[in-house]
Amino acid sequence: MSKKVLVLSGSPRKGGNSDLLCDQFILGAKEMGNQTEKIFLRNKEINYCLACDICKNNDDICDQDDDMVEVLNKMIEADVIVMATPVYFYTMNAQMKTLIDRTYSRYTEINNKDIYFILTAAVSRKDALERTVEGFRGFTSVLDNVNEMGIIYGTSAWNIGDIKDTKAMTEAYEMGKSI
Repeated sequence: MSKKVLVLSGSPRKGGNSDLLCDQFILGAKEMGNQTEKIFLRNKEINYCLACDICKNNDDICDQDDDMVEVLNKMIEADVIVMATPVYFYTMNAQMKTLIDRTYSRYTEINNKDIYFILTAAVSRKDALERTVEGFRGFTSVLDNVNEMGIIYGTSAWNIGDIKDTKAMTEAYEMGKSI
């Protein structure tokens, strides 16, 4: 049965290391007959959450006029969500964190999902990325019936393309196929 797979690429660089892993994941998922869509957060206008709570008094509709409504609708509709980020100072980048914060108006509707995380970093140790994983888990812990299905650690990837010809590329492709 075909699933809707939404890949949220937090990479500020098209063709950057985390973005390349997203493409491999998509390749595997498509090969198995799934519907896939990748959203480049860098191409979307997503403002910071203002903690104004207008959404909570306005049928869960955020007062800000930006691209978050579109992205959030797609998150709610997806069966599978892949969240990919480069790791900056041992945590997710601002684009991904801003997206997560802006789900506040309707986060209770993001349920019954399989979730995958893709992380890339210049460091060579996977354990150095655990703060980032815990940041993602902080988000998914408040969602209902969300299953963490896998994590791809793209380590030793500083410059664009460093991730090519690594084990992480194969892992991303295989995880995509496993959906």
